[in-house]
Amino acid sequence: MFRETKAFSGFAVPDIAAAKAFYGDTLGIDVTEDNGMLTLHLAGGRDTLVYPKPGHVPATYTILNFPVDDIDQAVDELTARGVQFERYEGTPFETDPKGVQRQGDGAIAWFTDPAGNILSVLTM
Repeated sequence: MFRETKAFSGFAVPDIAAAKAFYGDTLGIDVTEDNGMLTLHLAGGRDTLVYPKPGHVPATYTILNFPVDDIDQAVDELTARGVQFERYEGTPFETDPKGVQRQGDGAIAWFTDPAGNILSVLTM
């Protein structure tokens, strides 16, 4: 039934204007606003809907991952744009001082949007 459906993902935020500024200006993603909602136009035609939700509570898991070629460069560039990376100590997700968890050939760094939703940059 849904094999040929062009499904898409979405997530909530309490403030569309703040989300538009963060995703569009800080992260540099193409965004459009229509009917009080945002569409993030991600590479590969993977549009993602961002909708307002009063009383929003951020998810406790990563909602959006951005693969990068060089995690240190990505973290440095985002930090320069005002993004603060999460630091985890004493857990299986232990991060270095930059906020990067490194395991084998892969690495991941988590940060949040203005709504508290968890995002990441990662190498695989």
